[in-house]
Amino acid sequence: MQKLLVLQSLWAMEGEGATGTEPALEEKLARIIAAGYDGVSTHCTDRATVRRVMSVLGPHGLVMEGQCFPTTADGIKPALEIAAAYGVRHLDVQPDVRPRRIADCIPLLDAWRRDGERAGFPVWFETHRDRMTTDLFFTLDLLDCFPDLPLIADLAHYLVGREFAWPVPAEAHAQIHRILDHSWGLHGRVGSREQAQVSLSFAQNAIWRDLFLDWWEYGMRSWRARAAADATLTFTCELGPPPYAITGADGRELSDRWAEALLLRDLVRERWERSGASRKDPGPARARRGLRSRAPVV
Repeated sequence: MQKLLVLQSLWAMEGEGATGTEPALEEKLARIIAAGYDGVSTHCTDRATVRRVMSVLGPHGLVMEGQCFPTTADGIKPALEIAAAYGVRHLDVQPDVRPRRIADCIPLLDAWRRDGERAGFPVWFETHRDRMTTDLFFTLDLLDCFPDLPLIADLAHYLVGREFAWPVPAEAHAQIHRILDHSWGLHGRVGSREQAQVSLSFAQNAIWRDLFLDWWEYGMRSWRARAAADATLTFTCELGPPPYAITGADGRELSDRWAEALLLRDLVRERWERSGASRKDPGPARARRGLRSRAPVV
């Protein structure tokens, strides 16, 4: 049976201390475990930190999504080695380069994917601000070049970057759906046309909350159609600290970020159940891991 794991981002735990001091890593992990999350997402670049995280998560059967930020063709190798040593579930690659031409991306992606295929666990590429995948159109061009490129979809940046009109036109939905048709994991916050993160509990943001929930549900149904019968999808709650979180004149956040992460988790789990109850075909299954085809670059 296909399953959903909802993770909490450790980055999203920054500034969450009740006393104004930053809690220790183990305190943050204990809070995540007690809240009923299925694991965490955090950097996989420091061996000692990953060891500490996994020593806490392991006894509870929780998982870790590792993140790395390569700048060179060999850049994911250290993270792959750390992830393999400590049983990280999958690696989220944020390509920390910003080529202006697709041709300049090819040798990097070829090298990263070649290393990733030898890892023995999934290696996926996140759509993310200030990265190779920062622009929606450029990322769609990457998919033309690499039709089997496995993604992790972080959609808020694309909504802000393109400032889609409201209501979102069919063409824009189709572009986001194509990203989701290639995605094997989801990262989640609610954004608007102008902001990467808005409070999902505020009534004025309901249209954006529902837009993202609809997109994520589409992504779930797309994933269900492509994934194995016993596969597991991950969704990472990633409500970031200021300046992602909007603050007032006193510098305090306008909403309770921890409470909103719990609300997001519950809403996502509801959409997961709904996606299983209505297994409609979401569209072409364009991204299947293991294929190596690549369209010519013009």
